Formats: sequence, structure tokens, C-alpha cells
Amino acid sequence: MSKQKPIQIFSDSTELCVNVVKSPAKLIILEMLRDRDMEFDEIVANIGKSKSTVSVHLKNLREDGIISYRMHPADNRKKIFYLNSKYLGSVNLSEPKELEETQADYLIKNIVEGDGQFSTLLFHTLKAMLIQEGINIDPILKSTGNQIGKSLFNKLYDEDLDVFMNNLSKFWSKKGLGMLNFEIGQIIKIIIVDCFECELLPKTGKPACFLDAGIMEGLFTEFFKLPVSVIETQCYTMGDGKCVFEVEPQSVKTH
Repeated sequence: MSKQKPIQIFSDSTELCVNVVKSPAKLIILEMLRDRDMEFDEIVANIGKSKSTVSVHLKNLREDGIISYRMHPADNRKKIFYLNSKYLGSVNLSEPKELEETQADYLIKNIVEGDGQFSTLLFHTLKAMLIQEGINIDPILKSTGNQIGKSLFNKLYDEDLDVFMNNLSKFWSKKGLGMLNFEIGQIIKIIIVDCFECELLPKTGKPACFLDAGIMEGLFTEFFKLPVSVIETQCYTMGDGKCVFEVEPQSVKTH
């Protein structure tokens, strides 16, 4: 049996409607537009379909409120397409995954009998069950983390970056989220040991701390008043003994 590709879920710009996208060609277009805005000819060149086929897909996606376009500033005969909706995640319809030590019975036993924080174990159980069902909530976790970070900002803020980072470190420890250290340079490196988000998850070879990454993104976007890039370079789920995030302010794009 051939492996099924996941479907992807988007909310429209009003957030009142959810769209499920299954078409492989449309999914390729949306993957490209999630990275950056693109002209029609760029999309055609990258997807390898005829102009008429691409045009139909773009029309359908516009009618569903998932994408939109603006005219090229230097040539009003050209359209630049962009994502006009929020990516909520994906659902894998293939066989559910087995999660080794994070199977539901393991986590539930820890909730009932263990000494760990009840809320943390509940979080891991919910995430593990969703993974087993093939449901990817990583984009929602990151978006939620971003809002948490922005809400935390005023509580932790100091105009001195070192003081701000020390405030964050104390908050992380006080709330039982792990031990947070940092290195400040052109890129801010944040090191977390005993990470609450991923320590109990299986070794997948991929980073798993999307809630943490979202929190960092929200905090540092507010601090620098600029968009920031947050990349998790090490993680317990990658076989590392810590989680490491690299935070870098980005220049503002103008259209």
C-alpha cells in the first residue's frame, strides 16, 4: 500500500472558517508560499505544471480564502501571491505511530503514580496521543507560545539585555520549566537543561520544542521590535542532553 501524504489544515483570514487541503499540487504551492511570497511565473517554474493548471489551483485557493495576491510594484501586469491564512497543522492518515517509552500507558502511569508535575505529564500525554493518531499540532504550539511570550514580556522586560535574560532564566526555573542559561552575541544562544516540553518524548532525530520556540519568538520580537528567527539546533529528541535555541533579529521586509 502506498504511503499517504498528510493533509494540511488552514484557517482563513477571518479565522471563522477552517480549510482542509488534500491536493498534492496545492500542497506544494502552499509549502512554497509558507516560505515566501512568490510571483506566478516562479510558482509555475517550481511546481512543474502548466500555467493553466497552476492558474486553476491558485484560483481555487483564493476562493477558499487561503491565499491572496497583490500587484507587482514595478510591473502591474504581474501578480505576487502570498498566504492569506494561518497554517494550523497537518494530519497523517497513514498507520498510527508507536512512541516507545512515551506510549499512553507509560505516561498515564507517571501521572497517577509519579512525583512529577501533574500539568507537565498531562501535556506530554496529550501530545503523545495526538502524535499516535497522526495529528501534528506543532504549528499551533508555536503560535500559542508566541502569544505566551508576548504576554510575559512586560513582566520580564528590562532595557538591559543581560538583565532581561536573567529575568527569563529565573522565571524558567521558578515555574519548573527547566534550567535556562544563555550566551549573548550577534546570535543569542539559549540553553535549556531538563526541558519540560520534550524530556519525556522519544528520540525522533528532530527538534520538538515548538511551544518553547514560540515563547522565545514572542519575547524577543517584543524586545527588539523586529521579527526574530528562532531555530532549535539541539533537543532531547535529537539525542542531545539539552535543548539549544538560536535567536537572531531579522531585517524588516518592505514591499
